[in-house]
This record gives sequence, C-alpha cells and structure tokens, in this order.
Amino acid sequence: MRLGVLDVGSNTVHLLVVDAHRGAHPMPARSEKTLLRLAERITPDGELSEEGADDLVHAVAEARKAAHKLDCEDLMAFATSAVRDASNAAGVLHRVAEETGVQLQVLTGANEARLTFLAARRWYGWSVGKLLVLDIGGGSLEIAMGVDEEPDYAKSVPLGAGRLTRERFTSDPPSRAEVAKIAEWLAGELSSVAKKIAKQGEPDRVVATSKTFRSLARLTGAAPSSAGPRVRRVLTEPGLRQVIAFISRMSAADLGELEGVSANRAHQLVAGALVAQATMRALALPELEICPWALREGVILRRLDQTNGEDS
Repeated sequence: MRLGVLDVGSNTVHLLVVDAHRGAHPMPARSEKTLLRLAERITPDGELSEEGADDLVHAVAEARKAAHKLDCEDLMAFATSAVRDASNAAGVLHRVAEETGVQLQVLTGANEARLTFLAARRWYGWSVGKLLVLDIGGGSLEIAMGVDEEPDYAKSVPLGAGRLTRERFTSDPPSRAEVAKIAEWLAGELSSVAKKIAKQGEPDRVVATSKTFRSLARLTGAAPSSAGPRVRRVLTEPGLRQVIAFISRMSAADLGELEGVSANRAHQLVAGALVAQATMRALALPELEICPWALREGVILRRLDQTNGEDS
C-alpha cells in the first residue's frame, strides 16, 4: 500500500510518502517540505497567530492534494509541540479539519518518544538489547529506553533547539558567558531525568534521531546523507565539544553555509548542540549512533501493525 504521513512540526510541515506493507521495509517514494516555523509564530499570549494558522491550513491543503495525486491510500497527519503548546490549539485543529478535511492528531510528548523508539527498535532489531533513544526537536527533547518495542521509560522535556534559541539566547552569535550560563542551566534541567534513566540500568546501545543530531554528527566528520542510510554514523562527546567551540563563535548566517547544516535551521544549531552535549553529559554517554528512522517512520510502522497483513 502507499501511505502518506504528514508531520506538522515546529519548523516545517513535512509530507513523506512511502510504499509499504506489514512486515516489509517502508520504501520512501516522495518527500515534500514547507517551511512555516510555527513555533516562532506564537503570540505573547500563547496563541498561534492568525497568519500562522492561515499558512498552516494552506500547507495542509497542499499536502493533501499532493498525497491524492500520488495515490496514497491513507494520509496520517499529526502535530507536535508547536501546535500542542498553542493555547488556541483546539480552534486551529477545528479550522484545519473544516477547511482541508484533514484531521490532525496532536501527539503528546510521551507518545512522540514512544513512536520514535519504535522506529529505532525496528531499524536496529532485537540484537541490540536495551535501547536508549534521544531526539531533539524544535520544541522538545524526547528520551525513551527499554528492551521491547514499547519503552519502559518515555519522557519529553521542553528543551527543543528552537525553544531554547527563542527563550535563552540574546545575541547572534552568543557570548561565551551566555553559552556557559545556558549549559549550566541545562545541566540542572536534566538532573532529574538522568536519575530516572539511571534506574533503568545501563543501555546496550544508544542512538539519536533528528536533523539536529545528524547535522552535529556531520560536522564531526560523519558521512554525508548521500552515502545512504545504512552507513554507520556516530557522534562522540569530545567531537561535539570541539564543534560547539567552533560553531558558538559563528553567526547563524555563517552556520548556514556549512556543509550538512540546513540554512533554515542554522539559527538554532548552537542551542541544539548545547542540548545534545548536556544530555550526553547528564547520562554519561561518551558516544551515540545516528538512527536514520525517527518519528514519521514510527507512525508508519504503527499504522502497518494495525493492518491484517493482507494489504499490498
């Protein structure tokens, strides 16, 4: 069957179309992105702005048209922290449904962590044992750990790269004092999470998903995306430390010129790097492996699990 998954995130609206059936590897057929930066269009009173809602409706409508033209049998649409955190989320979701016919499901942070964990578990298989999965999004950091397909621990904390950039950074590039202050604050925010993770025991494999982790790994010398998804890519704590020393002195415009860094996300790269470093230090992780599958694949896999195995 051909499935479409529409991910309304903090930065983009991403339509991923795959050909898949239960028990098979989902094969990407098309990927389309629309940059909206919804998280940056939240008003001081916590609402998604009218202009932001207008653009969201338009983007969802266009994605539905694209999915129809590509013969998708089902379109699974979900929204994460930007819509979830908006005080007018219910009204925005109602408008999207009324004007586009698409029912956007708002995922909780914990469900984001669980679905991302499912994707990583399926990618690596049972042989990796106890799995720890990290994901840095625009609005939140997801952490999940367990030995099965359903994690024993799943947590979302509001430490996304975009959120941190908006709420904690005051200059571009940030001063050394500001970087140090934010790093210290992050350590405090993650201390309770680290204690709960420690109770789960040592992981056998630690992996990370998301554009932030991929970009950071690329900057430390990992293979480019053109090398394919099956090339092993790692991010080490010493390598990340060196990257932070380098990128924290650069403006967002200059960061956008680096290979492996998206110009649209360059302004939040330093924040994402600090979250990554704080998480690795809090959990005492010397290195982690980059997983090519993440939340969207998790949504697809969960949908396929619900079929009777006869769809094709």
